[in-house]
Amino acid sequence: MATPRLIPWPLRVRARFFLAFFLVVGIAVWALLETFSDELRPALLQSAEETMIDSANLLADMAKEDLENGTLQDGRFAQAVDQFLNRRFDAEIWGVHKLTPNHRIYVTNDKGIVLFDSARLAVGQDYSQWRDVYYTLRGQYGARSTRTNPDDPASSTMFVAAPVLDEGRIIGVLSLGKPSNSIDPFLDRSTRKLRLAGLIVVVVSLALGFALSWWLARAFSQLADYATAVSQGKRAELPDVGRGELGELAHAVETMRQELEGKQYVEHYVHTLTHEMKSPLAAIKGAAELIDADMTADQQQRFLNHIHREADFLQQLIERLLDLAVLEKRQSLRETVEVDLTELVRQVTADKQPLLASKQLTCDINIPVRLPIMGEPFLLRQCLSNLLDNAMAFSPTGGHLQWQGQLDQDGLQLSLQDQGSGIPDYALPRVFERFYSLPRPDGSRKSSGLGLSFVQQAIVLHGGQITLRNLPEGGACASLTFPHQVGIGL
Repeated sequence: MATPRLIPWPLRVRARFFLAFFLVVGIAVWALLETFSDELRPALLQSAEETMIDSANLLADMAKEDLENGTLQDGRFAQAVDQFLNRRFDAEIWGVHKLTPNHRIYVTNDKGIVLFDSARLAVGQDYSQWRDVYYTLRGQYGARSTRTNPDDPASSTMFVAAPVLDEGRIIGVLSLGKPSNSIDPFLDRSTRKLRLAGLIVVVVSLALGFALSWWLARAFSQLADYATAVSQGKRAELPDVGRGELGELAHAVETMRQELEGKQYVEHYVHTLTHEMKSPLAAIKGAAELIDADMTADQQQRFLNHIHREADFLQQLIERLLDLAVLEKRQSLRETVEVDLTELVRQVTADKQPLLASKQLTCDINIPVRLPIMGEPFLLRQCLSNLLDNAMAFSPTGGHLQWQGQLDQDGLQLSLQDQGSGIPDYALPRVFERFYSLPRPDGSRKSSGLGLSFVQQAIVLHGGQITLRNLPEGGACASLTFPHQVGIGL
């Protein structure tokens, strides 16, 4: 009894492949999101700084006149700044709602002393050592980022300074400040979009990974089922697993199977064929040695007829063996058409009428319906012919044969009954073996023992089954069973 293959192994392959794919995709997406998150805030601050530089230089030119006149605290520049800071607006910026300005502006003289502060916090203080003022007074680009609360990163304000020039001479510094947390809404929005995009990538990738792992596991499972069937000696068709490496593997397995089967097949057939040919060859040799020139013509003719009979038997044996060998090597049907077995039974029975009449046999066809099946007409016709030949060989003179058939939801059944002596119990398990044959009731020589083996191979190739059993009232019944086939005309 064959040991059943454990099915869960392709599931383990699928799970491992899917887990590996999940880890690779998950780590890649996580690393990508982390990189973007780390780079996104500095990028936004740099973009804001570039805009603030332009604004600071524009404001520096606007503050020049009041700085020279000493009217920074209440001059036109201070009034314009106050009006700007008190302005209210309604702006929708890429999904972020902005209502009020959030800039801080202060101006120092050429010594770094604050003369104007829009926040009114630092007037009179010495800012000469702050980076934005310090570097700008020396003709360099000055900027700084300072936390109001050293323990709170969100309290940081970015300042960008521009020189106040009078005919090329630096007479003061204007510094424009903007809270760093003003970019947080944009950062949060971009981060949410990145996370959503990452989640979509992960879900899509996992779906693709699952589909790929399922396809690979299915292909491996098909190959494993094929290899298991071949190892158990069953007829199996090479699965279609596509091209590429899997396709090459499948064809390599098929080639190996053909090579191994071919070697065993030849060895087995050479052995059995030589065994079966010994008797007729010995008979031919013996008859040839007995023929003598001094024999009468009748005696010579009797031995010659014996030689002809044995030669015909050898020819029949070889032809049937070749037909069976070709059939056994096939893994599937060739071009199939719809065949009506009822009509095929009528044709085969009509062809056998001369043989039936010679043995005074009658053969009835009790099939009230069409029996449609998809298959090869030649093989099916040969099967029915072999069955009828076998039934006639074991039927007594004047016997009766009967074909019966039916079609129901379980499929198609066709049977042939005879009124012979039946099959001995010891022979029932072996009737479909190659070269196995029983003595004929009329004493004629045994057949080649290949007819029923051919029938079994052809029926299995059509997806059906054949059984041979004894009937309670005497005789034997050969039954063909085919599963229900979709797509044929009933």
